[in-house]
Amino acid sequence: MADPQTGRMSAALVLLPGLLNDHRLWSGQVGALAGRAEVMVGDLTQDDSLGAMAQRVLAAAPARFALAGLSMGGYVAMEIMRQAPERVERLALLDTTAWPDLPEQTQRRKDAVELARSGGFDKIMPTMLPLLFHPDHLAEAAITGLAKDMARMVGAEAFARQQAAIMARPDSRGSLSAIACPTLVLCGAEDGLTPPDRHDEMAALIAGAKRVTIPLCGHLSPLEQPDAVSDALRAWLDS
Repeated sequence: MADPQTGRMSAALVLLPGLLNDHRLWSGQVGALAGRAEVMVGDLTQDDSLGAMAQRVLAAAPARFALAGLSMGGYVAMEIMRQAPERVERLALLDTTAWPDLPEQTQRRKDAVELARSGGFDKIMPTMLPLLFHPDHLAEAAITGLAKDMARMVGAEAFARQQAAIMARPDSRGSLSAIACPTLVLCGAEDGLTPPDRHDEMAALIAGAKRVTIPLCGHLSPLEQPDAVSDALRAWLDS
């Protein structure tokens, strides 16, 4: 279907959310790209490995599609590029990293899963908020409340599965040079979980990658700066 304003054909776009996020992470982009892209949000709650998550997304996706993933969704996107690169027309990696988990990160994840399984799941997201958002946005109840509600909807068992997949993720740096499709690498300027230098590294390893930094923004860029992220994705789709 063509966009009535531009005449361009709509792209098939698959969006992959991060840990404890659901489809609402991308609400701003789905609305902004209406007419430009036929959007599907992948389900990353059912499986405990990146390989199985990628297979589930591929089974539900069209034959060819543009692919964008944030954080854990970026890990799955890189796995899809290993499994079925011929199906991906263009790639966007947002607020993510190609590095494997460091030992201290793995231990924090194990502690969080133990807390969740012992009845403390509702305590997890409030402690994560300062890591997910720019300080200027921590007082914005609309986005912090949405982050908490997405976590509640994902739930403790899916959280444990997601953490298992994240902890076991491979070092993806060696496979980035094989990516041959148009690629966007984007992050918030103040992303403390997957900092800008990790994105600089990914962009340097992917031939022709476009590097974008969003100011006044932490880790959950589609929520914090929806217009800027939508503009970057639109330019990427049109490139």
